[in-house]
Amino acid sequence: MSAPHSYFCPCPRGLEAALAEELAEIPSPGQTLKVHNQVPGGVHCSGTLQDAYRINLYSRIASRVLMRMAHGSYANENDIYDLALAQPWEDWFTVDHTIRIDVTAIKSPLRSLEFTTLKIKDAVCDRFRDLYDKRPSVDTRTPDMRIVGFLDARNFTVYLDTSGEALFKRGWRLDTGDAPLRENLAAGLLRVAGWKPGTVLFDPMCGSGTILAEAAQMLAGIPPGLHRSFAFEKFNAFEAVEWQAIKAEVRLAPLPATPTIFGSDISGDMVAMTRSNLSKAGIRFEVPLKQIEAQEVKAPGETPGILLTNPPYGERIGVRGDSTIAGDEMAQSFFGAFGTTLKQRFAGWKVFLFTADLGVPKMLRLKESRKTPFFNGALECRLFRFDMVAGFNRREQAKPKDTPPL
Repeated sequence: MSAPHSYFCPCPRGLEAALAEELAEIPSPGQTLKVHNQVPGGVHCSGTLQDAYRINLYSRIASRVLMRMAHGSYANENDIYDLALAQPWEDWFTVDHTIRIDVTAIKSPLRSLEFTTLKIKDAVCDRFRDLYDKRPSVDTRTPDMRIVGFLDARNFTVYLDTSGEALFKRGWRLDTGDAPLRENLAAGLLRVAGWKPGTVLFDPMCGSGTILAEAAQMLAGIPPGLHRSFAFEKFNAFEAVEWQAIKAEVRLAPLPATPTIFGSDISGDMVAMTRSNLSKAGIRFEVPLKQIEAQEVKAPGETPGILLTNPPYGERIGVRGDSTIAGDEMAQSFFGAFGTTLKQRFAGWKVFLFTADLGVPKMLRLKESRKTPFFNGALECRLFRFDMVAGFNRREQAKPKDTPPL
């Protein structure tokens, strides 16, 4: 069993609490995986190298698992160079591995992040040159090893990335729509919405099916990292037998007897893409899908559940709409009709809409019971929750009709 390491798991902003909760649920023999503090954009934790393997395999919300190599104060770029030079990179990878350096900063007094990135790269290469008279090559596209620097006003931390490609790349998604949700954001939204396997879930604007695929994998017990590779598999200390044993611990859930996950979309192409993506994600049970406009949908069964969707905006609303209608009018008309459908056909449901358009509740003519801020990349969004109580329908119908003209 390896000695404990400190890790930082970045995630989409707004999902830090959900990630901390998820990390605490990851199986860790001997309880060696410890969750520490949440900071904007991620969660600090610690554990063995095998715990890093497990987080990469099981976490649906983390973007990466970064292993801390060193932390110290700095006054200038030379201090950063010295700290990076002092690290035993040769313990982790060889001179024949390719590298990439990424640096992020908050309130750093240094003028150029590019220059800082160059200094870290020089330090790593100089370390290998001093030892072996050779230096590793840089590959910015598909590096074997990613080294990540983080600067705040006074301190510098350097990490070695155990993940490789970002964790939201599950290895199944080849087909996407115009504006796909990242997989880890979709998984986080499901958790924040309180969805659990077995609860009825409906996405009436499913696009390429990201929300449905994440939910279906959870229902099937398929870990998100089961069918992809990771940077840690190229570490000098990598134990292939241990990794195979960790994957062998995975227990898939029995196939559900009746469908609980449902989707629809206005576009037949999107429905076909969702079906294809579900198949690539290893889903071996039926997820009923329909091509239908969101304003026309009905609840997929008698049991109320969770409706979670990322509604279209702008051009996407008008896939089949009248192109002569201005975008704002189209959105007003679309959401007005969708709001009526929710009130009339989804009594008892919890409805969650994830959108960057803060005017959606007004257009739906519904009052949200909660709004949670999130970032989709740099785009500020909200997850609006609406509790569709029974009785909406009766109130709508009870409005006095206009008096007919005499």
